[in-house]
Amino acid sequence: MKKLILVPLLLTALGVMLLSPLTAKAQFAKAEDAIKYRQSTFSVMGTHFSRIGTVVKGEKPFDKEEVAANAAVVASLAHLPWQAFGPGTEGGKSLPEIWKESDKFKVSSDRMQKAVMELNTAAKGGDLDTIKKAFGAAGQSCKACHDNYRKK
Repeated sequence: MKKLILVPLLLTALGVMLLSPLTAKAQFAKAEDAIKYRQSTFSVMGTHFSRIGTVVKGEKPFDKEEVAANAAVVASLAHLPWQAFGPGTEGGKSLPEIWKESDKFKVSSDRMQKAVMELNTAAKGGDLDTIKKAFGAAGQSCKACHDNYRKK
């Protein structure tokens, strides 16, 4: 049953991933639209990342396929929110430093995307210890960005 639900979800995420870079920048007529887009993307990523976290913390039994499916969703969405941080999209939970330090912010976003891709690779491999290590690195990359660029 889980597979039947996850396959359409993954296919939809893949479709969004492939089409979004072509249209996302043009679709934000208002700053509020960009803010909602990036917050929604981060929310879905956070949900799936947290599901992996429950396994890594030992709160839920390790199911290799479930962890891999959640990591795939996070990886497929990881590049999406950044296009919603363009000029004129200030606000939401974002600090003004994002736009003042755009080069540093880009480095942080690139670091997070790389860490998430490594988590996805680890999850595909199915070794829990490797997944735990990659999960920790991805979590640290998220935390670093939150610490520097997100309102408390």
